[in-house]
Amino acid sequence: MVKMNLFSKKICDWYQLYKRDLPWRSVTDPYKIWLSEIILQQTRVNQGLNYYHKFVEHYPTVAKLANAKEEQILKLWQGLGYYSRARNLHKAAQQVVTEHAGKFPSEYNSLIKLKGVGVYTASAIASFAYNKPYAVVDGNVYRVLSRIFAIDIPIDSLEGKKYFQELANQLLNKSNPSTHNQAMMEFGAMYCTPSNPNCSNCIFQNDCMAFLKNKVSEFPVKTKKSKPTIRYFNYLVIHQKKNTFIEKRVEKDIWHNLYQFPLIESDTLIDAKKLIKHIGWKNIFKKDDFDLNKEYVEMKHILTHQIIYTRFWEVKYEGSLTKYLLIKRNKMNNYPLPRLIERFLQE
Repeated sequence: MVKMNLFSKKICDWYQLYKRDLPWRSVTDPYKIWLSEIILQQTRVNQGLNYYHKFVEHYPTVAKLANAKEEQILKLWQGLGYYSRARNLHKAAQQVVTEHAGKFPSEYNSLIKLKGVGVYTASAIASFAYNKPYAVVDGNVYRVLSRIFAIDIPIDSLEGKKYFQELANQLLNKSNPSTHNQAMMEFGAMYCTPSNPNCSNCIFQNDCMAFLKNKVSEFPVKTKKSKPTIRYFNYLVIHQKKNTFIEKRVEKDIWHNLYQFPLIESDTLIDAKKLIKHIGWKNIFKKDDFDLNKEYVEMKHILTHQIIYTRFWEVKYEGSLTKYLLIKRNKMNNYPLPRLIERFLQE
């Protein structure tokens, strides 16, 4: 097993040789570091990079982000998923402006009070922006530590989170925490990957307990996940000359405050005959002067805890629907949309 006092030197030396050139690594601006960390939560670097550049371009300061409209932020975030991150981003920016006079706090205890900022993000900002000795533990770090030390405690359990955080704190180079943390995350992202890790060229090959036991694929350990919720969406693409109807999702559900076509959610997949008998249909169309195309576009959309089977139905209707917003069809993309709707429009 690798000696604790040599661990940081070994991984930091590797990092200096092989680190990727990423824009947030060349700055100590806590705003940009925070922005990158929120964007990269549950997002790959190659996908998040473009979003980072767009946000920095549109909102170069935390004050500009705080003063933006939520709808504008959601539109810019479109395609990244987990939209609560975008809403929390906006609220945290407003906190910085109102509670800290527009200056990002430097203390961990203040950082963690910002909306959407947890232990990981607060540690990252404190470490990368202010070089304070807080160990960062993200998915990459969990994977690296669990394999090198063959730790079989589930990483998504309270016991596991506490154990790995304490281990990461012990290994942290207190004199250079920023580089150490970056190195840990980079090594997990580039070498110690979830599948097909580069064990043959790994600097910890002679120290990694999982590798020596031929059990790399068994780490990290996670608790068994519950089955995802299955949902059935029927979107009504209502044509009225060159216009269509949309609505804003205001319920405390997925895609909160994003826009969509009028929706009828059913208990199972339904055909055209069952659709027009559904109570949701009757709540939308008070008269029978509609023309429903019995053909539909079908899509499957997978979220972390939900699978959504969707049918898009075309309807011609000349009446008014006061519950919905009537817009030009070619203006649909001006509104923040769920990725599912975006995919339909593209296809």
